[in-house]
Amino acid sequence: MKTKTILVVDDEPSMRIALSESLESCGYKVEVSESGADALEKFQEDKFEVVITDMRMPGMSGMDVLRGVKKVSSKTPVVVITAYGTVNTAVEAMKEGAADFLMKPFSIDHLELLVKKVVAEKEGKEECESKHKVKKCLFREKTIITENKKMLALLELLKSVSRSKSSILIQGESGTGKELVARYIHLHSGRADMPFVAVNCAAIPHNLLESEMFGHEKGAFTGASRMRLGKFELANGGTLLLDEISEMDVQLQAKLLRVIQESEVDRLGGKASIPIDVRIIATTNADLKKYIDDKKFRKDLYYRLNVIPVNIPPLRERKGDVLLLCGHFMEKYSRLGGTAMPVLSKEVEQLLESYNWSGNVRELENVIERAVLLSGGGTILPEHLYLESEGERHRQPAEASLKSVVSEDATLKEMEKRLIFKTLEKAEGNKTRASEILGISVRTIRNKLNEYKKDVQALDAG
Repeated sequence: MKTKTILVVDDEPSMRIALSESLESCGYKVEVSESGADALEKFQEDKFEVVITDMRMPGMSGMDVLRGVKKVSSKTPVVVITAYGTVNTAVEAMKEGAADFLMKPFSIDHLELLVKKVVAEKEGKEECESKHKVKKCLFREKTIITENKKMLALLELLKSVSRSKSSILIQGESGTGKELVARYIHLHSGRADMPFVAVNCAAIPHNLLESEMFGHEKGAFTGASRMRLGKFELANGGTLLLDEISEMDVQLQAKLLRVIQESEVDRLGGKASIPIDVRIIATTNADLKKYIDDKKFRKDLYYRLNVIPVNIPPLRERKGDVLLLCGHFMEKYSRLGGTAMPVLSKEVEQLLESYNWSGNVRELENVIERAVLLSGGGTILPEHLYLESEGERHRQPAEASLKSVVSEDATLKEMEKRLIFKTLEKAEGNKTRASEILGISVRTIRNKLNEYKKDVQALDAG
């Protein structure tokens, strides 16, 4: 599979190096430019999958780069980066055609996920246009794959309510696709051209979540060296997703309630309230009524959020979607891995349809991703699956499951080594993706690679 080439534009050498090294570690090829003029000259000469540009640069700004790229190739995604951004500049960039924006500081994981997203969206749109399958691709872009009558009825309902400003509470088990449904609502609303901002209330420590959501002024607390916009301001005019709302601290729930009621937000350390226009969508996999009884969730906030209740059925209640989703994921991961698209054996189809899927669509996707890798683009057999049910695993003996990476006389250590190298090869050197496929941590992969390197050094020394 051809390596994706990304053009990075930044006048600061340290930022160019950091971005370049981060993206290269994710398996991308990177070209850099220190100015907007140089970037547009390179863009005229070469083809780039994505352009990532700083917003504030001397001479030609990131907005100028964005406009210049769009004049040459309207389909090339442009991501803008800024440490000085306001809601207006973010919104202006999106209106000018930016695929997304990043606020400094940001993590490597955030950068990688964002680049993956814009590349996937670009490929999906190109496939839609080439095949003239507009309706099918509309659903593909939303990544909601279903033929289930309940789900189709739910999607039609969501279309009808998406244009209102009413808050929506999406409830469902982990892995059912609550965030995808939230994005579906946003993309069918009158706010589709405005920002969609997500906050994972479970992933951010309670003492940081308030600043993350409401923003802070410079000097508001120790370490606040600059003013920072909160998620509410970043989502102004668009949609704010509060993911896993049940994990929010009760005291912070009171402040959230006030923001919803008053349509204004107070930055930490700020002196004036800032008016906002945001559509709130909240998700949870918890029983919020039980949380209310246990004094863990405010009843008044629950009723503010639950104006339009949405319940997503688990995958075990829509078994007819299992093979449909399998086809989608097989196509996705064979394309990403550069292999032929495999087929399911009859026995595998029966296993997949009868399985309980306690992890829902997310679990199914992980199972298929591994199976595509292990099958090598041929037929997916039972020994290529990795299923867990009630504490028991449906796993094949190592000799049968890993035919492509082991031989009969291989030791366990050698099998492990070959599988790691084969997975890294399929993931084009991306350790994060390889770790996800293998179900181990990135640190474990790095430790193993260092171990193999030491073994080679020891042999050479001997």
